[in-house]
Formats: sequence, structure tokens, C-alpha cells
Amino acid sequence: MKLFDVYPLINVEPVKAQGSYLWDKNGIKYLDLYGGHAVISIGHTHPHYVKRITEQLNKIAFYSNYVIISLQDDLAKLLGEVSGKTDYQLFLCNSGAEANENALKLASFHNGKKKVIAFKKGFHGRTSLAVAATDNPAIIAPINQTDNIIFLPYNDEQALEEAFKQHGNEISSVIVEGIQGVGGIYVATESFLKKIRTLCNQYNAVYIADAVQCGYGRSGKFYSHDFAGVNADIYSMAKGMGNGFPIGGISIAPHLKPKHGMLGTTFGGNHLACVAALAVLEVMKEEKVMENATYIGNYLIGELKKVAGVKEVRGKGLMIGIELEFPCADVRNSLIFDHKIFTGSSSDKNTMRLLSALNLQKQEADFFLNAFKEVMSKMLVK
Repeated sequence: MKLFDVYPLINVEPVKAQGSYLWDKNGIKYLDLYGGHAVISIGHTHPHYVKRITEQLNKIAFYSNYVIISLQDDLAKLLGEVSGKTDYQLFLCNSGAEANENALKLASFHNGKKKVIAFKKGFHGRTSLAVAATDNPAIIAPINQTDNIIFLPYNDEQALEEAFKQHGNEISSVIVEGIQGVGGIYVATESFLKKIRTLCNQYNAVYIADAVQCGYGRSGKFYSHDFAGVNADIYSMAKGMGNGFPIGGISIAPHLKPKHGMLGTTFGGNHLACVAALAVLEVMKEEKVMENATYIGNYLIGELKKVAGVKEVRGKGLMIGIELEFPCADVRNSLIFDHKIFTGSSSDKNTMRLLSALNLQKQEADFFLNAFKEVMSKMLVK
């Protein structure tokens, strides 16, 4: 048997990691500014994280949601405290796609409606309904296609109002990234998110805040949607939630009521996953990583805007998109292979993504900036 060849891979095999660094099988050290798709939130193999998981592994690693798992209650309490959503409810699953799938399903259970408003350049996952709400026909199989998704331009309040006027009684939910990740780090305006909240209230629709990539402190606030000063009905989470251990979840407003059997999962909320997520939140509190993400992010964004060949810098905190005046592939390759720095790309071929650990240090940011300036200067004279 061989692997099913669906991933275009770079020719690097990391075998060790610590903080914001990776080492490959040849002992070469890399600065990691991508975190495996924004997953590494508190740094690779953080000592507290490793200790918590190791201790739990020596007790019990797994049992299903057939028994009491008090770690789930501990996680719900701490998540409520750190996120500021103390009166919300928590459903645990395993990934961002699964979180969005359950969010969309729960919304439809709540109001009995079917249609979903999603947005151009949005990405919500690869499972059945999540991928249908994703603006990428290349990854939507015929079986995933549905007439229940209405795609609108991002940040277009007039289009949103018109869609609700036309379909309001049919719209179950609006799903929106506070900052679009795969689409190229586009930030929702505060007035746009407020308009979503107002229209959802008016038409009994559910506001789903996709915070899978832009949540968990990456923007400098716990959810990037918090910049608008409104509360969503459901927040979907994953990526940075477990710092590499698979876990996802939805944080659910109190007016959305549960009943036995409406949602479920075998692996979601298992002992190891909960301890991983608890360790992340404990480090976030202790080390004030959201404040650091704001500080280092503002510094990087300010410096990147000064670099020749950069068309635009978008984002908040340590979720940063660098749009170049030309395709970014050669720049990224030079950063990886010449300067030993991992960065990411987006569906926009000109836009690089920076999604580092939230405790990235200034000297690490400066190391990247110096390398980036050197690469860009060479590209511009070609």
C-alpha cells in the first residue's frame, strides 16, 4: 500500500520541534511562522503542555461520551473564563470541519430552516455541508452540491440586506470568518459583523462565527469577531485549541437548547484532548500570549508595509497576509530553502500567510523581516 497522493509536499521532514523552531531529519533548524496551518498556538512541545499530556496518558487516555468525563467540565469552565463567554455551552468534537458541520446542523435544528449565507473566498472545511459552504468548486464533489447555500461578497452590507429581504424566512444561519484565512487574510469590518448580528436577530437566523483559524487569541482577542463588539450565537473552534492535538468544538449561546442525541461524536472530548486544550488555555492565561500576539503582530505589520514589492499587508495580531506585487511562490521557496523559514500561502497566489505561535519573540520576528527584505530585494532586480 502507498499513500493516497493528495498533498503537494515540500521536501522537508521535521523530526523535532521546540517553541517556534523545527529541526529536520538532517539536523537543520527552521523558524516556523506557519504552525502547521495556524495550529501551534503556544509553541511546539511547550513544557507545561507536554507535562499535562504525559501525566494524563499515565492515567487514562480515552473513553467515549458514554461516561462522565469531568475534564470536559473543567475545559468548559476555563474556556468560558478566557473567552469571556461564561454563559455559553460547549460541544466538543475533533476538527474545524466537524465543528462547522455541527454548528450548521444545530442552527437548522434550532429554527427549522435550511438556507445558509456564506461568503466569497470563505473556507469552512472539507466535510459535506462545511465544504458546500466553502467558496472553492475544485474541492466540492457532486454529492456535496446543494441549493441551500447563498454566496455573497465579503463585507458587502447591501448584498447581505438584499439576500435577507429575498430569502429571510428561509435563512437558517450566516457563517462568517472574522478574518478569512485560506482566502487571503481579509478582515471583516466591524459594521459588517454588526449588520450580520442585526439581520440574524430580525429574521430568527443563527450567527455562526467561524473562529477555527482566526480564533483562540490569534487576532489579539480571543475571537476576532470580538472586535465588532457583538456576540455570535455559535463560535466554531479547532486549530490552536489543542496546539497540535486533534480537538475542535462549538461554543453555543444559552438560548440554543440541547436535547439528547441531536449531536454526537465518539472521540470528541476524550481525556487527552481535553487536557491538551486545558494546557493551552492555562499557558494563554499565564504567559499573556494574546497581548504578545497584538504587540508582535502590530510590529510585523508596520515593518512589512515598508518593504518594496509589498502591495498590501492585512490582518490582526499574528494572523497576517502579505500581498506581493507578483506571485509569492518563489519568495516562499527562498525563505524555506535559503533562509530556513516556514511561511504559508493562500488561494490568492500573490498572498503569503504568517500564522506563527502566539508567543513569537521580537528577535524571531526580526530574523524573518531581515530574510524577507533580502529575498524581496533579489526578486525585484530579476
